Amino acid sequence: MALRQAERPAVSGRGPVPVAGLWRALGLTMASVFVWGVAHVAAGRRLAGAALMGLYGVLVSAAVLSVLLFQEKLQQIAVQHTWLGVITIGILALALTWALIIIRSYQVVRPVGLPPAMRVAAGSLVVVMTLLVCMPLVYAANTTYVLGNTLSNIFPGEDHSGQPVNAANPWKNLPRLNVLLLGGDGGQDRTGIRTDSMTVASIDTKTGDTVLFGLPRSLQKFQMPPRLQSRWPDGYTGDPGDQGLLNELYIMGERHPELEPGYNKGQRGPHLLEDVIGYLLGLKINYYVLVNLGGFKDIVNAMGGVRVHIEKRLPIGGEPERGIPPSGYLEPGWHKLDGEDALWYGRSRHADDDFHRMDRQKCLLKDIADQADPQTVVTHFEKLAKAAQNTIFTNIPSALLPALVKLSGTVKHGADLQNLAFNPYKLAGFHVYQPDVALMRRVVAGAITGSQNPQPPSTSPSAAKKKHTARRPVAATATPTSGGGGAVSLKNACG
Repeated sequence: MALRQAERPAVSGRGPVPVAGLWRALGLTMASVFVWGVAHVAAGRRLAGAALMGLYGVLVSAAVLSVLLFQEKLQQIAVQHTWLGVITIGILALALTWALIIIRSYQVVRPVGLPPAMRVAAGSLVVVMTLLVCMPLVYAANTTYVLGNTLSNIFPGEDHSGQPVNAANPWKNLPRLNVLLLGGDGGQDRTGIRTDSMTVASIDTKTGDTVLFGLPRSLQKFQMPPRLQSRWPDGYTGDPGDQGLLNELYIMGERHPELEPGYNKGQRGPHLLEDVIGYLLGLKINYYVLVNLGGFKDIVNAMGGVRVHIEKRLPIGGEPERGIPPSGYLEPGWHKLDGEDALWYGRSRHADDDFHRMDRQKCLLKDIADQADPQTVVTHFEKLAKAAQNTIFTNIPSALLPALVKLSGTVKHGADLQNLAFNPYKLAGFHVYQPDVALMRRVVAGAITGSQNPQPPSTSPSAAKKKHTARRPVAATATPTSGGGGAVSLKNACG
């Protein structure tokens, strides 16, 4: 008996038992990383362990059900600044809670009597576990914060220059949403912009079917809206010394505040374009989006490039009229372009004309939209967010974003996207100089009617063969029918 009593301290002292207990404690702590409360139950603290398991189960179930049942609602919440702030705080709170649970789990199961070196090593391992769990959550919180900040900077909350928003039913009495898409050079100080790309996207708010109307930058001596006809009774000619082109209207609006009274600097130019283009097309323009083409390349670079099909050899830069040769060429075929080359693909016009360039721009936008998949966006999110803030300017209010997200989902997944460029070589009776406004309006009305009542596709063998062999034609326009249509689906025109 005395011998057994003498041996007992050796068993509970510095033998192998504490080391074995350490491995068990670390294993239970690791298990608690994935299922809260495991370590507490093993330590005999069943009530606390059950509470932690229950809380963990509720959180996991809520996350899974939200993704499965409320995915569309989550996408709409993800563009609301207030909700993004709540989500950011919630993610950080989850990270802190998870960290405390990991640390406490180790504390309740760690063996006593460990040598200092083992205690330090074990504590370091627990810290590493905690960091591995918390770092992704902190990154997610930072991404959510960046998203909220980006949306606040791009989409104005107090800018009432666009269509008022009915938050309860944004599309009430608005069967079509007409957005003016502008592309020009400039940044925050946009006084000197020339809008070389001007397109109106007319979107059916129920089906998402969209018709793009592209206007040539060289439209000249066009009829002005009635309120401006006293200044230009015979058609727009600009100021003395101007060419009087459509792409000069932005500068005109910024130069003459009296043309758009009540608007601030940076708003007058887009709104003058809204008024004039809306008048020419017979449409009420609800909002505008201005893209700085100089920063557009940053968006393409941020998403890792864009894959496009080039129909013909396109020069990069150069001014043939001044004897300046191009710095290079974009060769025919399928290529993945970086931002600089993508910008030249959309802007190069020395190889053909403005109208082919308009078609390339529509196809480029389609390619970017198709290739901006969730994985690409998440992977390059911060770069994309920074590029977007320096590139996109709009009067679309933030209150409309949830409805737009829902509508854009319809556009991207099944809705038809058609293009109609005002090209004198494709539209009979249309002229760039002194265009016939009545004709333009008939063409627009016909294209919209055609998009709402599409003709069934041809099933003839020749048509099927033609569709099978089509290779992304550059000229994505067509001669209008007698009804004034002529819009062509970008799915077919751009491949």
